[in-house]
Amino acid sequence: MLLQSYNDRIRLRYKRKEQLPVRFFFSFLSSSSTTISLPSHHLPDRTAETTPNFLQTPTTTNTSSTTLETEDTPQSCNGAEGDRHHGKSQSHVAFENTSTSVAASQMRNALNNLSDGVKDPALKKRFETEMDNFFALFRRYLNDKAKGNEIDWNRISPPKPEQVVDYNSLGNSESVDFLGKLAVLKLNGGLGTSMGCVGPKSVIEVRDGMSFLDLSVRQIEHLNRTYDVNVPFVLMNSFNTDADTASIIKKYEGHNIDILTFNQSRYPRILKDSLLPAPKSADSQISDWYPPGHGDVFESLYNSGILDKLIDRGVEILFLSNADNLGAVVDLNILQHMVETKAEYIMELTDKTKADVKGGTIIDYEGQARLLEIAQVPKQYTNEFKSIKKFKYFNTNNIWMNLRAVKRIVENNELAMEIIPNGKTIPADKKGEADVNIIQLETAVGAAIRHFHNAHGVNVPRRRFLPVKTCSDLMLVKSDLYTLKHGQLVMDPNRFGPAPLIKLGNDFKKVSNFQSRIPSIPKILELDHLTITGGVNLGRGVVLKGTVIIVATEGSTIDIPPGSVLENVVVQGSLRLLEH
Repeated sequence: MLLQSYNDRIRLRYKRKEQLPVRFFFSFLSSSSTTISLPSHHLPDRTAETTPNFLQTPTTTNTSSTTLETEDTPQSCNGAEGDRHHGKSQSHVAFENTSTSVAASQMRNALNNLSDGVKDPALKKRFETEMDNFFALFRRYLNDKAKGNEIDWNRISPPKPEQVVDYNSLGNSESVDFLGKLAVLKLNGGLGTSMGCVGPKSVIEVRDGMSFLDLSVRQIEHLNRTYDVNVPFVLMNSFNTDADTASIIKKYEGHNIDILTFNQSRYPRILKDSLLPAPKSADSQISDWYPPGHGDVFESLYNSGILDKLIDRGVEILFLSNADNLGAVVDLNILQHMVETKAEYIMELTDKTKADVKGGTIIDYEGQARLLEIAQVPKQYTNEFKSIKKFKYFNTNNIWMNLRAVKRIVENNELAMEIIPNGKTIPADKKGEADVNIIQLETAVGAAIRHFHNAHGVNVPRRRFLPVKTCSDLMLVKSDLYTLKHGQLVMDPNRFGPAPLIKLGNDFKKVSNFQSRIPSIPKILELDHLTITGGVNLGRGVVLKGTVIIVATEGSTIDIPPGSVLENVVVQGSLRLLEH
């Protein structure tokens, strides 16, 4: 009865010296041009020795995980459905169904207790809405877990031609007629902790003294000024970033830009052992809560009132992207294509490379475009999933969506995006206490593609995917490979081929360490691949070409002298420079 009451209620809600002995090795990588040019006053006492090139070119990956919705199709003996195996007896299924009901009931009671502690009526209403949405997600998770179904690989195919449109086939008129119907949204909920920074990731300095947020504001300002329009700039914050962001955006007052902000939901972390909420009260410590992924944008946009506000202003299309993707700028060709085709949802895709084989891809699932992530793929089909021949594209998370369609889908309670269970371990507060294992249930905005009419992908140039997730990425976007034009990074036309692969080791993980060891970004216009591990410092005016690998042995340091030119070499061992 309690669950039935919930069902009725949820339908009504919406919602960063001294010279030492030297060991310095160079390994020439190929018969092609190999150059090591060091200023004469910095040359080491011992000449280089040739060592075998045993290091492989590293790759970077983009990964995430979701669970594709499955149907309860019986297992066939003739092999048609033989790739999927349920393997559960009727008694096992009955046990899990009972366990699911009990867990759901206990969670509902715990959430009601949390709500009872909120006294302010307005805050209570918002809190209850969030808890209702969380409970719906939790109950779907329990049901999916009880089914234990794998996806049916036989139903998955590469996307049909009409499901992925080539960017070069779009009209090139760059009409500005539709800019008045556009708003731009940046996902601004993430912190810079992975790069050793405090506060929102979007305020990390990335180029010429400007942050991600500064660059985005410059882009929108230029758009508004050039075309005499007023494209709203929307930020979806999390409870981790909202206060800092509110303070930071004050500096944009007086700029030719209208900035709107709203918060994504705050959901309770789930204790893995008991499947109960981690917080004991609505104002429990911040570590008991989490933002539930960017798939939450639909409901949070609706519940905040921003969705209706945009629609009332005549905005029909929202261009959404990650705040750290410096390639995600407004594209008039895609905007025009969306209007002319009456598509409710467009996902920007780009060609896979060997560095992207683990990235999510668009597929055809029984005639419907869907997003498939590597975590959803049965192990025996992993290599097939990684195949560039079969699945040629991956998701950039640049999404265009129709706002009236978003409103319809939310109000009709149609959203059922695949759930991403994210397990974490929270260190104990006190010595001697056990660490706490928790689960976070998240969703991804790309998984919503199946809920929209005429939804499809557009295969865009790689320049539209320029994320900064690590200091390796930061080195790239700070380099001479790009110039800054109206807040947008533009690759040097003299560059031949794609951007180089850069892999910096753990000594460069934090922005502060990166800036200390590489105070001046080397010239990399002719670089193909760079790997640096260990205690390595680069002097000013260094030039890197071809493939360069620098490995400082454990406990040692390599100082690359200022003005050095390294081309197709492996540098290994130690080298300290005398300041004089």
